[in-house]
Amino acid sequence: MSAQFYSKENLRFMLHEMFPIAELCKLDLFKDHTPESLDMIIDAAATLSEQQLRPILVEMDSKPPYIENGRVKVHPKMREIMQQFGRDGWISMSAPHEYGGLQVPFTIVQAVGFIMAAANYSPMVYGFLTTGAAHLIESFGTKELKDTYIPKMYAGEWQGTMALSEPGAGSSLSDIVTTATRTEHGHYLIKGQKVFISCGDSDAVDNIVHLMLARIEGAPAGTKGISLFVVPRLRPEADGSLTFNDVNTAGVFHKMGYHGAPIAHLMMGENNDCRGYLVGEEHKGLSYMFQMMNEARIGVGCNATSISSAAYYNALEYANVRTQGRKVTEKDPSKPQVALIEHADVRRLLLFQKAVTEGSLSLVLEACSRYDRWMASEGQEKENNHMLLELLTPMVKSYPAEMSILSTSAGLQIFGGYGYTKEFLAELFFRETRIHTIHEGATAIHGMDLLGRKVMMKNGMATMLLMQEVMTDIQNAQQYDDLKPYAIALGDKLMKLQEITMHLIGVAQAEGPEAYLSDATLYLELFGILTVGWQWLKQGAKVEELKRSGSRSYSPEFLQSKLHAVQYFFEYEVPKADGLIVRLKSTNRVTLSAVRGEIV
Repeated sequence: MSAQFYSKENLRFMLHEMFPIAELCKLDLFKDHTPESLDMIIDAAATLSEQQLRPILVEMDSKPPYIENGRVKVHPKMREIMQQFGRDGWISMSAPHEYGGLQVPFTIVQAVGFIMAAANYSPMVYGFLTTGAAHLIESFGTKELKDTYIPKMYAGEWQGTMALSEPGAGSSLSDIVTTATRTEHGHYLIKGQKVFISCGDSDAVDNIVHLMLARIEGAPAGTKGISLFVVPRLRPEADGSLTFNDVNTAGVFHKMGYHGAPIAHLMMGENNDCRGYLVGEEHKGLSYMFQMMNEARIGVGCNATSISSAAYYNALEYANVRTQGRKVTEKDPSKPQVALIEHADVRRLLLFQKAVTEGSLSLVLEACSRYDRWMASEGQEKENNHMLLELLTPMVKSYPAEMSILSTSAGLQIFGGYGYTKEFLAELFFRETRIHTIHEGATAIHGMDLLGRKVMMKNGMATMLLMQEVMTDIQNAQQYDDLKPYAIALGDKLMKLQEITMHLIGVAQAEGPEAYLSDATLYLELFGILTVGWQWLKQGAKVEELKRSGSRSYSPEFLQSKLHAVQYFFEYEVPKADGLIVRLKSTNRVTLSAVRGEIV
């Protein structure tokens, strides 16, 4: 097992050069922190990950959760880890001081998540889900709900979940049928099913607290009739005791990856005694849940990036020590074999992995920085940061997730036949990452969100703001001779992106929304490539700036490796935009004309 699963030097580069945490510490919201104190949090996360999470990666994968006597049994180490997550403040680190939290920037929260998930994805899920659920109660719950649930959740004693999906309603939340019936006692009676609930039941904690969507009887149809409830597995009574709340675990799904975290099928109200406690106002549940979902979408992009990172360093180590074949110029079979990394195509695969991993991390932290500035600013600055965050979120969720499948596959390829076996970790990472294109909305949902809503949000203001920022960075990069061709290429592609956007708006007007959105996933892919190209151009400019200044903060090898990755991304990945542009301009609507029954 490779000892390295992420680059400490690259994360330092991100947090001190690309998205300086020193600037975040100047904001009132984070004024209690210094760059040094935030670095200490990062170092502590690294120590925990290396000593507690990484050592049980393989064991968690080989011994998945199972049901025994109606309860889900998980790896015995998870109870200890959840207690440590609570005791050391990992679950509550982003919480306001009034709830006992550290009130650290979201940028640091996701950097911590990146390290933990790169070490071992499954354990991190328990803690971060609990953070998101508790934050929802913080934001919209009554004082009674806050006092009852938040302390136990932040202590790691109670698990939090998002309970949205149902057997007949996955991405289509407007079709959920779980019901909530009012009672004269202040609670609602919940009845229905939920599926694919991450950490929906486990013996790692004393109680499970579901943040659950349901439809109150008589509610409007569609998403406007959805309400949000706290539905605990065990409900707290006035005397402090816990009573079973008629939430039964009907099954646990057997997944292809991240086996250490259970995915449960829940049945509520089989005995008509499942009590739910309303969060906020009736029929506004989906708007509340989007707070957790949007944070989680950034988290999904970060998690996919983490696994890409682990797979990259796993493959890099192997490529440096495994000998295989000889250089194509060497004809003498008696000569010794060379390391895999000596072969150009293996270097191509590694550069692809590096470009995806470090480009994705930069994109994730760009969004996190916007989130922090949105939360800490006022007026027009707050509005602008929120618009940029909204526009970036579909790319942040989807690009790292989609590309991680290809990146981990490239890592497996480097191992050859050994990669297809369980003797090495390559196949584990390939399985582990596949869920991220599905988690928190499948890629197609985000394509339709981007093209159908975000690019034209407020008359295209968000898109205009982003383009202004990108053009500023393009102009900055042009002062460096090695980056100038790439800066010009990115500017040219962005002009074509704007042309394509206007073309598609014309399609919407002439042919209707179905034709307009039929290739929204490809539009998202195009936008994602160019957005990550922007991130790589910024990284390249920062490296050139450091070199000019004579800085010795980073090793020469690290800086040169960055520039190789910039070259790779613009020479190999950005050209893929041209094919997408051709397709998006096409008038052939094959996906619409090939009707049901004709695809056989």
